[in-house]
Amino acid sequence: MTKLHKVQSVQFEDGMLCVVVDGQLISQPVEDVSPSLAMASETSQNNFKISPSGYGIHWPDCDEDLSIDALMGTQHDAPMMVA
Repeated sequence: MTKLHKVQSVQFEDGMLCVVVDGQLISQPVEDVSPSLAMASETSQNNFKISPSGYGIHWPDCDEDLSIDALMGTQHDAPMMVA
């Protein structure tokens, strides 16, 4: 399995989602990232699973999934289709 990213920490602080990925701090307002996470209890916010590949984070209590690439603002080129 290819490891895409190494998620080192996930925290909620003062209305911000703070994620350390590949040694880089990504901090965004929770409301902008996910309204359902913004309304979730602290217990639900802290109940998450990081995918083994480092592709994303899942919050089972909120049924919410966030892509690490999306949080980082990484865009990938779409593969070319051959007719």
